Amino acid sequence: MMSVCKPAVGMLLRRNFSVKAKAGLEAIASKPPVRVAITGAAGQIGYSLVMRVASGEMLGKDQPIDLHLLEIPQGLKALDGVVMELEDCAFPLVNKIVPTDDAAKAFEGIDYGLLVGARPRGPGMERKDLMQANAKIFVSQGKALNSWANKSVKVVVVGNPANTNALIASHNAPSIPRGNFTAMTRLDHNRATAQLAKQTQATVNDVEKLCIWGNHSSTQYPDIQFATVKGKAAVSLVQNEWYKSTFIPTVQQRGAAIIAARGASSAASAANACIEHIRDWVLGSDGKWVSMAIPSDSTYGFSDGIITSYPVVCANGKYEVVRGLELSEFGKEMIARTNKELLEERAMVAENL
Repeated sequence: MMSVCKPAVGMLLRRNFSVKAKAGLEAIASKPPVRVAITGAAGQIGYSLVMRVASGEMLGKDQPIDLHLLEIPQGLKALDGVVMELEDCAFPLVNKIVPTDDAAKAFEGIDYGLLVGARPRGPGMERKDLMQANAKIFVSQGKALNSWANKSVKVVVVGNPANTNALIASHNAPSIPRGNFTAMTRLDHNRATAQLAKQTQATVNDVEKLCIWGNHSSTQYPDIQFATVKGKAAVSLVQNEWYKSTFIPTVQQRGAAIIAARGASSAASAANACIEHIRDWVLGSDGKWVSMAIPSDSTYGFSDGIITSYPVVCANGKYEVVRGLELSEFGKEMIARTNKELLEERAMVAENL
């Protein structure tokens, strides 16, 4: 048998890497760039999100992108720093960077809108005041999307209250299909998956058919009724008391727990969930259930005219609600509770719809 000296092995590895790199660059060059808008791009979530989108984690390693980054005027200096870092990364997929405080410029011709920026709740601010403050933002952004974005644009709202903000934006963009506006509950889905895997001494890869119903809030319903862990029914692997008294509250209140621990809200995990939300919507979820907040079709006890989280399967750039599930009485009660909150939120912003 012929022996190969170490230098020869090194040369062979470098040659193979060079061939793959060349093939990758050729694949990038063969595709036209798509336009991705990220609002609140200099914020904590936006900063994490921008870098991962630019690296190809959202749309694939062969899809070039134009990054449209929107900030409020006070955030433009910080946004300049984000742009400098993007340039310094020399991401092969980044074709163009457009930093701006003008929504028309940010949304012009975009294919994907990641609406992260929103007004945070301030000291002494009532829930209704927060809803109204954010309503103004998403009325404006909805109108800008309507005027400037591609009519096939896919939108995910991350800024809270995400479900109702998405509803407001969709109503103010009548020329864009209502189903193209979604809100992010993938973070809740991921949190629930991790908690169930931890409790059953499994990995997150072992968990399937878990879902989030309802609002991205403390009324959400993290549901394991249909979930499996390594092919076994999850409800047979955990105690019902743990499920109701520990699992559900932990997932519902995880955001508050993170703020208490680190003095700031979820950033990296929220950015990760946003990436996965769009990635699966565009590239498919490979038959797996994922959770997305989408316009209600009045099934599973949800009212019409809201945006609510369902279990969905994504394929060919579309999502489909999982049908035919027989909910438990407990599940129906939980859905009724979160549906009630979504209707209350809609009533608070009715003048903006």
